[in-house]
Amino acid sequence: MMFNRVIMLGNLTRDCELRYLPNGGAVCTTGLATNRRFKKEDGSQGEEVCFSDITFFGRTAEIANQYLSRGKKVLVEGRLKLDQWTDQQGVKRSKHSVTVESMEMLGDRQQDSSPKSAPKQVAQEFPEMDINDDEIPF
Repeated sequence: MMFNRVIMLGNLTRDCELRYLPNGGAVCTTGLATNRRFKKEDGSQGEEVCFSDITFFGRTAEIANQYLSRGKKVLVEGRLKLDQWTDQQGVKRSKHSVTVESMEMLGDRQQDSSPKSAPKQVAQEFPEMDINDDEIPF
């Protein structure tokens, strides 16, 4: 059995580009930057940035186009896809991209001032409870 699952958290590197296929289905493409911090052999901090092309389809593509823009933080889950084509010089080219199957928009409140920002989610407030730790059965 084969398994192809990608989960990435990062910031969009460019605004979404929405187009429609002849059958009416929506396709939205953009880029995602993820970074990894690590300690180098000499003890200094290093950082590695990975840039990935991502593609949304259907209603998710329309939602991404409406609410996501360059710099927005998003968590995407999908599958890795190999794109292959021949460029104008006749050279065969290829690259990996991520076909997004689900996404979660993660807002930074300072960034939510742009007109394309998603509606703010209201945090549900829970009442404080006075519970003695000795009363918890685990």
